[in-house]
Amino acid sequence: MRAARLREWIEGLGFPVVPIGPELRQTASAAPPAGPRVQAPPTPEQRRRMLDGTVAVQFATIPAAAEGCDVIVAGGALSIAAHSVAERMGIGYVYVSYCPVTLPSPHHAPVPVWGQAPADGTAGNVALWAEDARRWNDVAGAALNSHRASIGLAPVDDTRWHIFTDRPWLAADPALGPWPGPADLEVVQTGAWVLPDRRPLPPELEKFLDDGEPPVCVGFGSVRAPQGVARATVDAARALGRRVIVLSGWAGLSPEDDGPDCLPVGEVNQRALFPRVAAVVHHGGAGTTTAAALAGAPQVVVPQLYDQHYWARRVGELGIGTAHPPTAPTAASLTTALGRVLRPEVRERAGAVAGEMRDDGAVAAARRLIGTAPSSQ
Repeated sequence: MRAARLREWIEGLGFPVVPIGPELRQTASAAPPAGPRVQAPPTPEQRRRMLDGTVAVQFATIPAAAEGCDVIVAGGALSIAAHSVAERMGIGYVYVSYCPVTLPSPHHAPVPVWGQAPADGTAGNVALWAEDARRWNDVAGAALNSHRASIGLAPVDDTRWHIFTDRPWLAADPALGPWPGPADLEVVQTGAWVLPDRRPLPPELEKFLDDGEPPVCVGFGSVRAPQGVARATVDAARALGRRVIVLSGWAGLSPEDDGPDCLPVGEVNQRALFPRVAAVVHHGGAGTTTAAALAGAPQVVVPQLYDQHYWARRVGELGIGTAHPPTAPTAASLTTALGRVLRPEVRERAGAVAGEMRDDGAVAAARRLIGTAPSSQ
C-alpha cells in the first residue's frame, strides 16, 4: 500500500497514525541488477549513524503518540526507544516479534541484523547470542543511553534485553513457526496477527480466476524483488501450462507482456485470492507466508534477508512448498521449483497444515493486552 492508503487503512481500524521516520516504500522500488544478494551492506560507521538518527526520531516522536495510552506495543527489533518512553511515562510495555529465530534461544542461531555473516556453525548458539548482545550494545547502546539520560533515566547495560525484555510476545502461528523452548526467555506465543479481510476481489481478477485453471501467483510484498523474477515466473508457469497473476507490490512487478494468460494486479485481498491459486511465489515475509499457509496454497519462497530464510526453511520442512536456492531465480530454476510444489501431494499437505493453523492470534493478543495493561511486561 502507498503511505496515504496505509494510513487510511489503519485509521479505519480506529487508530490515529503518527508517522515515524522516512517512508520505506522507495527502498523496494528498484531491483538489484544481478539478483537478491548483490547490494553492498552499509559499513559499521554508516550503520551506527543510521541508528543514531532512528533513535533520535523515535525519542522525539513516540511520547506524543503515546499520550493517554496505557501500554506501548513495540513491533520489531528496531523499536529501540519504545521501552524507555514507556518507562518515562510510567505505562506498560510489550515487545513483539513476528518470527521465532529473531528471539534468543539455545535452539537456533541469531538472524544477521548488523551486517555480520550468517552463523557458520563452528560456535554454539549460546555463544553466538552473546556476541549478538555485544553487537546491540556497540551499535545502539550509546545512542539509547544518551537519550535516556536526556529524559532523566538511568543507563542500561544490555540494549537487546532492554528492548526485548525477558517476556517478549511472539506473533507467529504455533503450527507454522513454533517457539522452540525451553529458553531463558518466557515467550508468550499469541498466534499470528491476522485480521479479517472482507474486501472483494476486483472484477477483472474474478473473471481471470473463473476463466481457467487456478493460476500461479507471484509477488514480493514490500521488499525488493530479484531482477527479472516476474518475467522468470511467467516463463516458468507457461512451461508448466499455467497462467500467472503478478502482484505489483512495492517493487512494481509486471508480467512484461500483455499475454491473455497473465494478469497484473495491485493491492488485493490475499485471504480471498490465495485459496484460488495453484501456488504462490514470494519473498518469505512472515505475513505472506502465513497468508499462503492459511489458504492451503503451495509455496515457492525466494528469500533474501532477515527472517525470510527461516520461513523458507519452515515451508520446506512442513512439506507445503519449497525454498528456492540462494541464487538469482531464473525461468529454469522456477520451473523446477514450481514443478515440485504443483504436485497433488503438496496441495494435500498444504491443506492439512492450514487446518492446524489458527487465525485468532490478533484477538488473543488484544485480550491478553487488555487483561495485563497497564503493568509492564
